[in-house]
Amino acid sequence: MKFILGIKQNMTQLFTDNGNVVPVTVLSTGPATVTQVKTTDKDGYKAVQVGFGEKSKKNLKKAQAGHFKELGNFAHVKEYRLEEDAKVAVGDKIDIDSFKTGDKVVVSAISKGKGFQGVVKRHGFHGGPRSHGQKHSEREPGSISGGTRNGGRVPAGMRMAGRMGSDKITVKNLKVAHINKEAGLIMIEGAIPGRRGTLVEIRG
Repeated sequence: MKFILGIKQNMTQLFTDNGNVVPVTVLSTGPATVTQVKTTDKDGYKAVQVGFGEKSKKNLKKAQAGHFKELGNFAHVKEYRLEEDAKVAVGDKIDIDSFKTGDKVVVSAISKGKGFQGVVKRHGFHGGPRSHGQKHSEREPGSISGGTRNGGRVPAGMRMAGRMGSDKITVKNLKVAHINKEAGLIMIEGAIPGRRGTLVEIRG
């Protein structure tokens, strides 16, 4: 499995050879450094742990500093499963060269947080009618099923107002539209979850 980590920058558009416009999301990537290799004999499964980004050394926990040693002061650490025949070692660099234009990828990121929202925005409810003696009911949720066979209790899973956003979203079958190796940029067709500056995982 090939993978890379990146930071969401912005959206723009590209023109294809036949003149079509393609909306793309721009991600800035950098080499991810292998910080640990897990083996079946020692850990029970085969995986690779990588560090990405950089932050001040004074903001590192002592356990992190001892784990990273001289490899760097990484801001993000991720772990990925490996095939049995994959050969990697601590200190190896994983960069953008593993991807090429036209590849289909799976992208994961944390979506924008929207705070506490009502049922109209959160679940797409239509609200209540402003007629037959009702007023100020345009965005009300309506009945919450207190009279059902639950015996007056609200059933589990009832769609109601609450916190919205800040969830890990995975989007499949996106296409790599363009790669700029010199600048470390990868452009992926379509929209990607998250705000500017969000950490994005790209898997092939």
